[in-house]
Formats: sequence, structure tokens, C-alpha cells
Amino acid sequence: MSKTKYIFVTGGVTSSLGKGIISASIGKLLQSRGYSITIQKFDPYINVDPGTLNPYEHGECYVTVDGHETDLDLGHYERFTDIETHRANSITTGRIYQNVINNERHGDYLGRTVQIIPHITDEIKRNILLLGQKNNLDFVITEIGGVAGDIESLPFLESVRQLKWELGTDCICVHLTYVPYLAAAKELKTKPTQHSVKKLQELGIQPDILVLRTEHDINEEIRRKVSQFCNVLPEAVIQSKDVSTIYEVPLKIQEQHIDSIILKKVGLSPDDTKSDLTKWKSFLNMLRSSNEIVKIGLVGKYVELQDAYKSISEALFQAATYNNHKLKLVYIHSENIDAINVEELLKDMDGIVIAPGFGQRGIEGKFVALKYAREHDMPTFGICLGMQCMVIEFARNVLGLHQANSTEMDPKTKQNVIDLMESQKAITDKGGTMRLGAYRCDLVPNSLVSKAYKSSPIYERHRHRYEFNNNYKAEYEVAGMKVAGINPELDLVEIVEVPTLKWYVGTQFHPEYSSTVEHPHPLFVSFVNAAIKK
Repeated sequence: MSKTKYIFVTGGVTSSLGKGIISASIGKLLQSRGYSITIQKFDPYINVDPGTLNPYEHGECYVTVDGHETDLDLGHYERFTDIETHRANSITTGRIYQNVINNERHGDYLGRTVQIIPHITDEIKRNILLLGQKNNLDFVITEIGGVAGDIESLPFLESVRQLKWELGTDCICVHLTYVPYLAAAKELKTKPTQHSVKKLQELGIQPDILVLRTEHDINEEIRRKVSQFCNVLPEAVIQSKDVSTIYEVPLKIQEQHIDSIILKKVGLSPDDTKSDLTKWKSFLNMLRSSNEIVKIGLVGKYVELQDAYKSISEALFQAATYNNHKLKLVYIHSENIDAINVEELLKDMDGIVIAPGFGQRGIEGKFVALKYAREHDMPTFGICLGMQCMVIEFARNVLGLHQANSTEMDPKTKQNVIDLMESQKAITDKGGTMRLGAYRCDLVPNSLVSKAYKSSPIYERHRHRYEFNNNYKAEYEVAGMKVAGINPELDLVEIVEVPTLKWYVGTQFHPEYSSTVEHPHPLFVSFVNAAIKK
């Protein structure tokens, strides 16, 4: 295959229909046929990246290996395809405008008036085309955030229109819409889809494939109706019905030959026999055959919005499946935990995860939960701030440092077991003083985590500013909390564990970011296994 093909995934009717899942599923299906792919997300908000967004606004902030803060859909892309994403895979309106304004200040436009068309649209197209050309890929799948008709999305959709003309059959559009079911009339309604496609057509884009999100089966008559009103071939009208797990979506849309249709439309062989989804199907078979339940409590302060911890919940789901169990995940608000109710909240859990985050709110509840879990030998996994809370709780209740804290929470604390370390202050290449992206970690031989990973060194992704204070390391080691992983370049503690407990581990990094369907993260697999054996 000589030329890169481009697939655009757009949405209509309403947000949150699952464009990211459809994009990831299409990527997985093309990948299963041997094609090289990547998936890119364009977000229409003016933030330069989601790093400063409250999780209540936009769910979790995902981090790429090269240290870019991105939309959570990139997590779906990685979990489905096992392909690492990078800075170029996540673009916002803010970044597009920032680049264009920087170019204008630099004099790159030679005094011309800078406009939406062609300058903004050219910058958007450059980011799309560069991804395929630079990596010599077969397919670049680009998800356009928002909904057709949103004013924020117009420059992106105009860029899609231009590329469809410029690239011809090397470029197609997959449009995801919603077909609501009216209970009173007992029928599905296609009018919202018709209006959504009409809006796209008004913008100069004719979708090649329609994916209809629905809670009920869409019959042939409805497909023909949609086909007729939307100028899409009947076989290119694909149903995406609600399923019990998002990981069924690739197989469900493959049953309707979406990958063959895509290949035909870009002039490639649609031979169905080439697809190999053996590992994927094996995962689903494990999921369906597991009957036992493992109950995990997720202690955090953003539990009202479950997308705030999306990568953690998916990593636990994958780990439970590989342990032949079904996951029952219980979200526990850390602001609601105190010494009086902690036993009632946690006693039925097989294990708990102490979630990451920033700031003071809800942190005391995490300390209470950790004290209970440690004293009752409950399998416990602390991630990022969760690991720091482990360190603080241990200092207060085991080391006798009753005022122990992080300088993030109390800048004046004299027992700063978590602090901004001098070696870490020197980091300027990945987000100022924040550690972002993948860093090396050397594991301590014979530690619990080294047995889980089975290799060292490891490379894991970070998103934090404060660190374990090495001045207290010896005290912790003597008292029973061992350092199990260190970053050798900066001499920073990456992992702590208490070997005398069943499973009590904290990681400064975010292992959930690198857990995928076909390669579940070893720490999550080990943690869930310990929770099952509890």
C-alpha cells in the first residue's frame, strides 16, 4: 500500500455517543488485517490541552509516553490497538490557534491577513497529513470532537471537506448518529439522523458510512429509509447497539462488514479471511466464562463522574478478566470516609485502590481508608497521590510523625515526607516542575513488584509534581515500608510496598495508562489476584 488512507469519524445529534470507541474499533479491525494504523483526536475546545481541566469537566486527563496531557479517548485508542500515542495524536483548537499565532508573530505569513480559511484550516490539515506521512502508515483515523453543527467544530469540518476533495478515494467519512426509541410510540425515529447528515451535507461533507447508535435493533426497513434520505448505500448503514462491554463493539460492527466496506471505499481488497482477532476473542471468551466476582473499592474525590478514573476502571476490568473473575467496582467518595464509618464502607471489599488526584479535598478520608486497610491486611493499591497518601499515613501512624504531610497540602509542614525535591526541580523539558510521560524505574530484586513485572528496568508514565522525600527513606525501611523501585537518573522513589502484608503497594506513576486488552498491566493483574485470594 503506497499512499496513506484517511478516515474521519464525526458525530451528530448528541455528544457522548461513543465516537472514541467506534474510532478505536475501526482501528482494531484494520489492524487485525495487517494494516498499520494510528488514531488521532481533534478536540474543539480552546484549552491548549486538557491538563488544566477539572475532571468533572472532561473526565480523566490521559498522558502519552512523550509527556503530553490528552483527552481520555486516547486511552481507548491504546487499550484497543496496543499502539502508543504521542503528542501528535491529540490536537485542540487552542493548539491550532497557538501555532498559527506563533507563525504570524514570527512573520511566516509575509504580512498577509491571517484568517480561518486558509490559515487555520491549513494548520489543521497539516497536523492530519503529517501524522501519516511522518510514520508511513496505511491508515490515519481522525476523530473530530463535538457534534456536527457546533460552532466550535466548524474549522475542523471545513478541513475535512477540503481533504475529501484533495485526497479523493484516499479519504472517507464515518458519521456516528443516534436513533432514539420513543417508548410511547414503540418505534425508532430516524429524523435526528436525517437532520445530522443534512447538516454535514450543508457543510460540504457527504458521509460514506453511517453508524447508528441505538438501544434497539434497527431492521432492514429502517436501514433502507436512512440510506435513501442520507445518500448512503444500505450496506454502509451500520448498527451500533448497546452491549454489555465496549470490547464487544469491534466484533459487532465487523459482523456488519464495516472493515470490508472501508477497504472497498478506499480501493483496497476487502478479503474477509485476512482478519485475525484471535487474542481479542479469547479475552471476550474469558469474560463470558467467568462467574466469580471480585469486589474492589475505588477511593477518590471525583467518583460522581466515573470517567474521571476511566483508565483505572478499565485496567481493573481487564485484570479481573484475566484472573477469571468479573469485576464489581464500588466507587467510594473519600470526603465521606471517617473513623466512624470506615469499617462499614470497606469491610466487604476484597481490595481497595486509592486514586490519584491533586489538592487537599478528600485527602483525610484517604488516610482513614489506608489505615484501616493496612491494619486489616486488605490488598491495597495506591496510585500517584494514592501512593503519597500511603507514605503520609504510614509516617503518622507507624513512624510517629503525627504532623507528617506533603508540602502540596501544607507548605509549612516540618515533617515533609512528600516534597518537591531538588533533583526534581531541575526537570524543565516535560512540563516545568511536573514529571510527565514515561520515566525509567529500576526494580528492587525479590520485591513483590519485581515478581509481578518479571523484568527490570521498566518505563511508566507520570503526571505529578511532588515526590517521596529521600531524607526519610531509612526510617521507612527500618519500620517496614520498603522502597521497591527507583528512578536512577533523578534518584527518586517510584514504588513503595510493605512486604509483611498480602499486597500493599504504592506507585508514583500511573500504571493504568499502559494496560490494554491484549496486554493487561502486571501490577493490576497481581493486585486483583491478591484480592481474590484474600
